[in-house]
Amino acid sequence: YGDHRALHSFPTRRSSDLIRTLSDLDLKGQRVFVRADLNVPLDGKGEVMDETRIQAILPTLRHLADHQCPVILASHLGRPKGPDPSASLVGVAKRLAELIDGTVLFPGEVVGERVTSTAEELKAGEVLLLENLRFHPGEKGGDPEFARALRDLADIYVNDAFGTAHRKDTSTYDLAFLFEQRAAGLLIEKEVAALSRIVEDPERPFVAIVGGAKISGKLEILKSLIHKANLLLVGGGLANTFLAAKGYQIGKSLVEEDLLQEARNIMALAQQRQVMIRLPTDAITTDRIDSKNRYHIQVNVIPVNHLIADIGEQTVGKFQADIARAKTVFWNGPMGIFEKSGFAGGTRAIAKAVAACEGFTVVGGGESVAAVHQSNVADRINHISTGGGASLEFIAGNSLPALEALAL
Repeated sequence: YGDHRALHSFPTRRSSDLIRTLSDLDLKGQRVFVRADLNVPLDGKGEVMDETRIQAILPTLRHLADHQCPVILASHLGRPKGPDPSASLVGVAKRLAELIDGTVLFPGEVVGERVTSTAEELKAGEVLLLENLRFHPGEKGGDPEFARALRDLADIYVNDAFGTAHRKDTSTYDLAFLFEQRAAGLLIEKEVAALSRIVEDPERPFVAIVGGAKISGKLEILKSLIHKANLLLVGGGLANTFLAAKGYQIGKSLVEEDLLQEARNIMALAQQRQVMIRLPTDAITTDRIDSKNRYHIQVNVIPVNHLIADIGEQTVGKFQADIARAKTVFWNGPMGIFEKSGFAGGTRAIAKAVAACEGFTVVGGGESVAAVHQSNVADRINHISTGGGASLEFIAGNSLPALEALAL
């Protein structure tokens, strides 16, 4: 299957061996700044609707509590342009206190005298949660004054926000270099170990499943997977562009017309490297996205007034058979318009197929992870990544700034 070596610039050791971890730190009683990913959905009252990302940080917080460390915790939430009550972390602070059954102080500011004095008085095992980092303009662009203000709050820096590892924000990159002692938390350590296993030494056959709406955001990962996987299963709107590139008439389906040649190039590269790309042969279509009308149709006879909304039963069966034979599986992206319950069947079927696979399985990306949870099979997946974009960048072989900052 050609050259499947990793594209990372770590030729002699696994990527997971090349970042500082908690075991490299002298933690006893030290104040620790923990950059987390607490970007969780909130309801209209600011209450946490899905605490998955909060749960993911708990092992690191417990480890630091065991070492008598006061913790200054920081995160983004949403994409506010400045202070915005609807994006406050106050609800997260409340839920976190319940989960750790301990003290979580919330000064309601990112930096300032109140934050500084609270941090100085913080006791062992207590947590100080800063307000949403995106409320401060210094979070973007590597503001040295903002970085120094955060640096002065703690003795040690720990990054456990894998979901933002591909971004070069002040808190995930510039800040880290101001600490002599800096390391990845237990979540990032786990993420890097699991993804390294796929990138650097996957057991074969390696089946990659890629879906989602558009090919434009996944060109690099598709090309990278052709250099790594044995079989590529493509669904969702992504598959439409490939089908159109092969000459199929697919009605009103989403197609990126400007990337048809790019899709042909990817298929040619796959053929050259003896990697099979399996596309849908049948589909669930509709006349409108908001319609309840569903039709099961072969992809070579899609009516001009229909659009593809999900993969069909035959395609599901073929994908299931391929997944069952795999020794390694990586899945990112839904197989259809997953947010509409009538068109979520294909995605949920893939979730169950991945869970039933006896090989090493990794799922990343919000909708793929949601499908795994909705299908009640999360406990049967070897690794569920907390970073859709970051996991794609990692597997594509691209450098992740936050991991660069933690390198040995």
